[in-house]
Amino acid sequence: MQYRVEGIVIRSMDYGEGNKIITLLTNTHGKIGIVVRGAKKVKSRHGSLAQLFTHGEYLFFRNSGLGTLTHGEIIESHHLLREQLDKTAYSSYAAELVDRALQEEDAGQFIYEQLKACLAAFSEGKDLPVTLALFEMKILVAAGYAPDFNACISCGNEGGSMALSVRGGGILCGRCRYKDSTAIELSEGAFKLLRLFRQLDMRRLGSIAVKEETKQQLKHIMRSLMDTHLGLQLKSRSFLDQMDRYSL
Repeated sequence: MQYRVEGIVIRSMDYGEGNKIITLLTNTHGKIGIVVRGAKKVKSRHGSLAQLFTHGEYLFFRNSGLGTLTHGEIIESHHLLREQLDKTAYSSYAAELVDRALQEEDAGQFIYEQLKACLAAFSEGKDLPVTLALFEMKILVAAGYAPDFNACISCGNEGGSMALSVRGGGILCGRCRYKDSTAIELSEGAFKLLRLFRQLDMRRLGSIAVKEETKQQLKHIMRSLMDTHLGLQLKSRSFLDQMDRYSL
């Protein structure tokens, strides 16, 4: 059966001598695996369609299992994301996160639009760590693990300083803070950003100026949330950590 989809390449791996298998995140069919025959050959007319981060239209044939590409057109190549090390690293993490964190039923049009907007933001030069933190929140939303930042999850209090109970899935006020000894104290800046990120569609992301100390707290919080609720070991995140360690 023939299918025509719009999709983004979130994984690309060698298959045999000259072929590749790609995983597409599509706007209509979730995640799909497709064989791109001859993609590794120098003169391949489909080689560019098999490159990581490529956004395109794909026509493929499939009865069951993997599909086979018959034709395709590139909508956005995202070549900058493959040419600049920092953008490659952040984009690779975003793509691997979608591939590993979400089941087929969770990888719908919502997360497709969020990834599309995330890669566009990286290409446009928006703040990489802030953009990534927002995208991680969208992944948590899609997976059903996004925290509640509206009110204390214990008593409903909405005022005063707050701490994030990662295990509890929400915030605790000063009176209830004792109920989770591991809760993370939230600075005013981090709390405002987290509340914004919980609601904000990535397609509406503008320029956000964030203090370095707030970025570091945001990174710590998102790392704690991702590790607690998803528990994934991702090669791309290890590379990001190495970049931070050596200031690449």
